[in-house]
Amino acid sequence: MTDVFENYLSSTGVLLAEEINFSAQFFKSIHLKKGDFFISENEFCRHIGFIASGAVKAYAIDKEGKENITCFKFEKEFVTSFPEFVAQKKSRRSIRAIEDSVIYMINYPDYQYLLSQVTAWNGVVKSVMEQEYNQKEHYLLNYNNRSAADKYFHVLSSEPILVQRVSTQDLASYLGITQRSLTRVKGQIHRPNLL
Repeated sequence: MTDVFENYLSSTGVLLAEEINFSAQFFKSIHLKKGDFFISENEFCRHIGFIASGAVKAYAIDKEGKENITCFKFEKEFVTSFPEFVAQKKSRRSIRAIEDSVIYMINYPDYQYLLSQVTAWNGVVKSVMEQEYNQKEHYLLNYNNRSAADKYFHVLSSEPILVQRVSTQDLASYLGITQRSLTRVKGQIHRPNLL
């Protein structure tokens, strides 16, 4: 297991060193190339993963066949389709690498066993679920019913990692605006002032 994952678990202050060592055996590393799927829509959600390096996007396909991106996850974040993972149902969205990524994943039976053996993991899971909720709340408060310029300004000020690491097409989908609108707003904001 990588130092990144062990350091993250240690930083939570929830797990003891021996609990982290015990937990390590249940997580297997996978390498995803940009464009590879971690979870596919309409397939059973069998894993939860920790991103050691790289980034992913979560999205659903609408009736017109367009991607509607709901979130991005980067290093030191857990990723899965949580409601479907917990219920062991088919995922309502896909999770796909937007960069080459290394993810440490655990399957559902091992996850259940780990929770039964290391009850402190419930604290880690609670923290992850709270972070998920806060991200969804943040998204709803800051990106609904706002102009394209307001949305982009908010991204620049509070989530600059998205501007740095996410394609314009994916960022536009996440913000709920057209790629053309986003390109226009970027051009207006970043245009050098002419004398």
